[in-house]
Amino acid sequence: MYYFSDFDFFLPKSHIPYYPLPSRSESRLLLVNGENGNIKHTFFKNIINYFNPEDLLIFNNTKVIPARIFGIREKTGGKVEIFVLEIKNDTTVIAKIRSSNFSKIGDVFICGEKDKFYCSIISIKKKCFEIKFHNIKKVLDLLYCLGHVPLPPYIHRKDNIHDKISYQTIYGSEPGSIAAPTAGLHFDHFLLDKLKKRNFQFAFITLHIGLGTFQTIKTNNIKDHVMHSEYVRINSEVIDKIEKCKRGGNRVIAVGTSTIRALETLQIYRKKNKRKISFFGKTNIFIYPGYKHTMADALITNFHLPKSTLILLVASFLGCKNTINVYKEAIKKKYRFLSYGDAMFITKKKKMKIKMFF
Repeated sequence: MYYFSDFDFFLPKSHIPYYPLPSRSESRLLLVNGENGNIKHTFFKNIINYFNPEDLLIFNNTKVIPARIFGIREKTGGKVEIFVLEIKNDTTVIAKIRSSNFSKIGDVFICGEKDKFYCSIISIKKKCFEIKFHNIKKVLDLLYCLGHVPLPPYIHRKDNIHDKISYQTIYGSEPGSIAAPTAGLHFDHFLLDKLKKRNFQFAFITLHIGLGTFQTIKTNNIKDHVMHSEYVRINSEVIDKIEKCKRGGNRVIAVGTSTIRALETLQIYRKKNKRKISFFGKTNIFIYPGYKHTMADALITNFHLPKSTLILLVASFLGCKNTINVYKEAIKKKYRFLSYGDAMFITKKKKMKIKMFF
């Protein structure tokens, strides 16, 4: 039995960078052997030296949308911030609203200055608002026109024009996330080209990261925590690559915790359906210590907040004792934490058996 207090630690503010490094792959990399806990230090640009040619790297190709829109109330002129959590269709979103006044169904907001765009609240559920835009064709186009980069709450500054590029993986192609899959931020064009030239295998899944990624665990018992729901898409081509990799006795390397969640969701879904099938839908899978991983043999991830669901996932993969030791070492060696921080590469000697995958 584990409690959230087991994963609490003091994280100095100086370890949380507000800006990225000039070069993505120049970030530091902590290598940790998941079997014995041994640690080495290097730079992310050298990670290719720890891959095998037959490894399969799986990336999350979600793309961060400029989810924050500022506007005013039509009746009072009061300022309003609309934080888009999910795009339901071309004209409707699910959002959080920040305003000095209470918001209710029927309230109308005006966004934009030269060109004005109108939207209104059409329903409210669990402190989230369903908002319909009335004079647009596609809300995503409006976001790219007026929206701001949704920097994490621990980055205490306003977004700037550089964040539109730096808070985005270079391979992101599927708009929908309100937070970046941060492990992928370390890959630059030079590193990916180097991997391609050496014929490393790639695959891409999609998991749109939601606001819950920043949520800390408030329940004393970890199992009582209610996990947020996120959209996942994994097609048959990815499944074929995974099966080929496993049959060859080679490693599946998950780039990021979101990739781990997507892959384990796929496995659960396919076990339930008893057949080979791709997955398109939502997941609220909660992975914490004690979970039996069936897909990834290695994990690339950033350093996460204390008492977060993300550090619990890492502990489920690396082991609780090893995780605490690694985080102590990272703080001691002044690694940079969170979104614009450094990374770790967790390897395992033992590979998942093919029988664990359909």
